[in-house]
Amino acid sequence: MKKLANKVAVIYGDGATGSAIAKKFAREGANVFFTGRTTSKLKTLADEILSGGGTIETARLDALDEQAVEAHMEDVIGKAGRIDISYNAIGIPQTGVQGVTLTQLSLEGFLRPFTIYPQAHFITTKAAAKRMIGQGSGVMIMQTPTPSRISQPFMGGIGPTWAALEALYRSLSVEYGRYGVRSVCLHTTAVPETPLIDEVYEIHGSSHGTSYEQFNAVMEGRTHRGRLTTLDELTNAAVFVASDEGSAITGTILNLTAGMIVE
Repeated sequence: MKKLANKVAVIYGDGATGSAIAKKFAREGANVFFTGRTTSKLKTLADEILSGGGTIETARLDALDEQAVEAHMEDVIGKAGRIDISYNAIGIPQTGVQGVTLTQLSLEGFLRPFTIYPQAHFITTKAAAKRMIGQGSGVMIMQTPTPSRISQPFMGGIGPTWAALEALYRSLSVEYGRYGVRSVCLHTTAVPETPLIDEVYEIHGSSHGTSYEQFNAVMEGRTHRGRLTTLDELTNAAVFVASDEGSAITGTILNLTAGMIVE
């Protein structure tokens, strides 16, 4: 039996991670409602999932627009009757955000991730949690990279932003766990298959005076197995957490860093 059969999942963010999550959820039987800001990406993903026998409906949506997110959630409830999974995978370009020391970073560059990520996650989790409380079940999931726990140079406001999001998801769990609502962070290294990591590693390679390949090798060497988290490992973990098999997991961080962080 498929692990997410008959579950309704709303996914925010049409980048590589959000698209991979949508495909894996659909493959596992979920009824996927996929949102993003790029019409061509939405169509391409929908065509792929539908051709494979999956179920998906897409909507062009800005996760920073609270009224639009609420309206979309109402539409989902009207069509599917419930919301079982909310996964926020939005991302922003990192040029001008990372790559310089804090004293060289502009206030705008420092605040940009703070302005976007926590706001979008608050809006989307608020919309989901309100409906999940009423139905007595549901899970909200996100991914946080290692800078939330490991201090590294040239990260700007990204590290504090991810740490703040982890705190938000703990707060969601402690407030709404008694209603059957869960919240979980999937903690990973950089995921090499995503274009965002190409940008980030180019930035950091330049900042450290090394090549992309050299910087990537250093980061791989910090894991116990000498290999970074893969997109497949991330999506497999997301399916487990979203499924009934993960029902005891809430208010916590699922460590997928291959030993880069040991807790």
